[in-house]
Amino acid sequence: MPGDSEDPNEDVQYHLEVSAEDMADAVLLPGNPERVDKITALWDDHEERAYHREYRTATGTYEGAPISVTSTGIGSPSAAIAVEELARVGVDTFIRVGSCGAIQPEASVGDLIITTGAVRQEGTTDEYVREDYPANANHEVVSALVAAAERLGYDYHTGITTSTDSFYAGQGRPGFEGFEAAGSDELVENLKEVNVTNLEMEASAILTLANIYGLRAGAVCSVYANRETGEFRTEGESRAAETASLAVKLLAKMDEKKAEAGVDEWHAGLSLD
Repeated sequence: MPGDSEDPNEDVQYHLEVSAEDMADAVLLPGNPERVDKITALWDDHEERAYHREYRTATGTYEGAPISVTSTGIGSPSAAIAVEELARVGVDTFIRVGSCGAIQPEASVGDLIITTGAVRQEGTTDEYVREDYPANANHEVVSALVAAAERLGYDYHTGITTSTDSFYAGQGRPGFEGFEAAGSDELVENLKEVNVTNLEMEASAILTLANIYGLRAGAVCSVYANRETGEFRTEGESRAAETASLAVKLLAKMDEKKAEAGVDEWHAGLSLD
């Protein structure tokens, strides 16, 4: 079976069907395979490297910086497979790019939400770590995403994301024929009260696995719906993609500055100019 040798970097991965030569060090992770075309349209160039099941991969450059994209499908189980197999072929930076529902009134449809950490309301990461292990975004990735959004002039918010396993019951929506899961009527309000910013389905798995393996990860999502105001539009998708792509370029600059300064972590004292 692919992926079973002692040196996995030499193997074509079982689900993604990629090897080390297919990937840049940094990868964007949308859910929908159709978003790959929308993301790569923003790049200087690209080449599709694999397409198997929900996993579609392309690699190219953005403003000269090497960059890849792999779609993960819906939910944390498939996102975790993507992180596992991409890590095996040498990827060290992961940025989720997607859509979300905001639960704070100030986050308008079309705005970006940059995740600083996530509530692990999904079961995938329970298979890896104890339930109180935090799903933190890497500070360098958060800084790069904020800097990118600022440079591009896009409205954005930073905050805590809740990742769920269910689009319906797990996010306080009624199921078939009006079914309501226990506590679903209070879910969104309870999360809002503790300053959670948005709901989606993959970020906490990506962040948790990256932390476990000592890799960098973050997330930026376009607000498609605001659960507080009732507003809904599929808007801002390209803004998230462009912000994440520019963030990859800025992360490459961060790494150069760290190397020049002889430090392990980027900090505000190191200019990106």
